[in-house]
Amino acid sequence: MRLTTKGRYAVTAMLDLALHAHNGPTSLSDISQRQEISLSYLEQLFARLRRAGLVNSVRGPGGGYLLSQPADAISVSKVIDAVNESVDATRCQGLSDCQQGDTCLTHHLWCELSVQIRHFLDDMTLAQLMLRPDVIRIASRQKQRAEAGILASSP
Repeated sequence: MRLTTKGRYAVTAMLDLALHAHNGPTSLSDISQRQEISLSYLEQLFARLRRAGLVNSVRGPGGGYLLSQPADAISVSKVIDAVNESVDATRCQGLSDCQQGDTCLTHHLWCELSVQIRHFLDDMTLAQLMLRPDVIRIASRQKQRAEAGILASSP
């Protein structure tokens, strides 16, 4: 399967945005700090997410990004699609030319796996991820670390 850093980071950043939506707009620098993703990379991802209509930007002091739809309306596959990623388990990207221009012996197996992965990601929303105990635990840890960092940097 070929899900690159771009797709993984986009889903992570969108989940972070959903988890902090109750605080209003979230800055990319906050997401960058919490998720340890470079700010410049996030800027590129969020330009694509905005063009796809998944986020809205808020300018000015206290600005940042907001989800453009409720978290239960945004599937993981929508996020991956927005950053032009594909989830394809075949070696030939589904072109059936994996063995010197012909279909390889296991091509259909990998195509079926790709379909199953797609269905799974279509059915998984940001809201569902937000309710997972592992996500709640990790988000809590990240919040504690961010607060500790703020306290450590105060005079």
